[in-house]
Amino acid sequence: MIGRVRTSKKTVSSLVAVGALVLAGCGDDGPPEPQTTAEQFVDAINSGSADAAAALTTDPAAASAALAGLYDGLSASGTVTATPDFAVESASDEGGSVTLDATWRFSTTTDGTEEPDGEPKQWQYDTTATATETDQGWRINWDPAVLAPGLAADSTVRYISTDALVTPKVFDRTGAELMSQQVVTLVNVDSTADPAVVASYLTPIVPTITAQSIAADQAQSQGNSVTLVSLRQSDLDPIAAELTAVPGVTLAPQTRLLTTDRALASPALTGVADLWQTQLDDNKGWSIQSLKADGSVEQLAGVDASPAPDIATTLDSGLQIKAENALASLPQQSAIVALQPSTGNVLAVAQNSAADAEGPIALTGLYPPGSTFKTVTTSAALDAGIATPDTILPCPGTENIEGRQIPNDDNFDLGDVPLHTAFARSCNTTMGRLGVGLPADALQLTAQQYGLGVDYVTPGLTTVTGSVPVADTPAARVEAAIGQGQVTASPFGMALVASSIAGGSLKAPTLVSGQPGVADVTPAPVDAVVAEQVKTMMRETVTGGTATQLQDIPGLLGKTGTAEFGPNNEGAHGWFVGIQGDLAFAVFVAGGESSAPALEAAGRFLR
Repeated sequence: MIGRVRTSKKTVSSLVAVGALVLAGCGDDGPPEPQTTAEQFVDAINSGSADAAAALTTDPAAASAALAGLYDGLSASGTVTATPDFAVESASDEGGSVTLDATWRFSTTTDGTEEPDGEPKQWQYDTTATATETDQGWRINWDPAVLAPGLAADSTVRYISTDALVTPKVFDRTGAELMSQQVVTLVNVDSTADPAVVASYLTPIVPTITAQSIAADQAQSQGNSVTLVSLRQSDLDPIAAELTAVPGVTLAPQTRLLTTDRALASPALTGVADLWQTQLDDNKGWSIQSLKADGSVEQLAGVDASPAPDIATTLDSGLQIKAENALASLPQQSAIVALQPSTGNVLAVAQNSAADAEGPIALTGLYPPGSTFKTVTTSAALDAGIATPDTILPCPGTENIEGRQIPNDDNFDLGDVPLHTAFARSCNTTMGRLGVGLPADALQLTAQQYGLGVDYVTPGLTTVTGSVPVADTPAARVEAAIGQGQVTASPFGMALVASSIAGGSLKAPTLVSGQPGVADVTPAPVDAVVAEQVKTMMRETVTGGTATQLQDIPGLLGKTGTAEFGPNNEGAHGWFVGIQGDLAFAVFVAGGESSAPALEAAGRFLR
């Protein structure tokens, strides 16, 4: 007997070349003819060349058809990639006996790579064959069972995927249903549909769909059917019969994961939906079935489906809707992110329709944070010991600091005041001077203590917190100290800063209960004393500083921010970060020109 021989996958062109050698016979020092033929046979199967493999059998036509059917049956209509790995287990030149070791690997990934969970589905078995010397050289005696056990000329083999036994639901932090799989129906029209008639049914439901927009879609479709909208069942039911009767209209129902409350929407739910789909896929079953000529089915391999677990999120549905309503009236791109300081739980992630058009800006949009970054600058100065809350510092209306002319808002001048007053009144000149006196990496390290500039891998959530580069020059530190220059932050990042100050420690963000994010760096712990001092200053900001319009809200702490942007600083974003009990949040209004729109949105959110 000849020992186990593993073969490597080759291209079809190399198979042809080696096949020619097989036909010519092997030299005295080469391997026996049955082994060589078997090696080329399995190489052709592994390369996906049915014809090349079939040519090495005694019945090429039947073998080619059987191989093509096997490839097709195991590929599950293109949704699954089936990758063969055949090998010569053993071969004998006496009687031409050959044993083949076969493994089929199945993947739902588009490129056929290993499944995300690292556990590829596979079907493994051994088969036997014999080889015969013919006028064309040695050939595998054709028998479908050479390819798979039990395979016959009148049977086929197929891969079947079975859905998870239970479809998961998504719940909010109170246990209320947040999302579930529901039926939606696509409304499709072709070029023969009357736009005015179709619009008469759809416009009352979706005002943006009009006869003109339908006609435009039809014109662009070049005669093909076009989908106008997908409707929930409750929207479709009153008009279903009428729509179905309109010539050129077809309705196509399908299932989707949707929010239970249609009024609720959040960019955070995109990641939750992806996680839901992953759990659904991970709990599907699969089987390899042999279909007999008499219609009977035999299972050859597989795994039973299992119940997919529900997903418990940290989102607060009521708070989420309040955040969405607080932003709805703003024409500018706007966002609110709310966290729970004691846990790091994500409570709400909201943005308005203008922001939705740009993507998930609440979680990944990067902007200069302006004066909200003074929470970091003040913390760094307190930690470095260059000032205390009561240190008297100058707050001139404008000052040239390291070649950069720094003005206060409307050039207000407070003279010499304690640091806590300069903070509450948002003195740029005071903060610029403090920044100059800090080490080059002080702002970066302090920001990281609060989570800004830290990247997290968080189940169900894709975020970017921001960037605070080392400020190597005094001029760079002046810019950074007032949240300008190279400093950027996302609304999520500034909510994390507020949360870390509120709780006196940095808590990893969490969207799926029990699955906190993992940071790419480990910052130094927050100085709880410093955080408490900054909280006191944030309270003063509301009671006697730049956020007094919110002083009716009990126990509110905050910091306003206006951040210039553009080549010539022609525009300004508006910010407000706040703390109320075990709630920390950031409000962002792009192009708000001042903090006023953000303050107004914060008021609507909290009141």
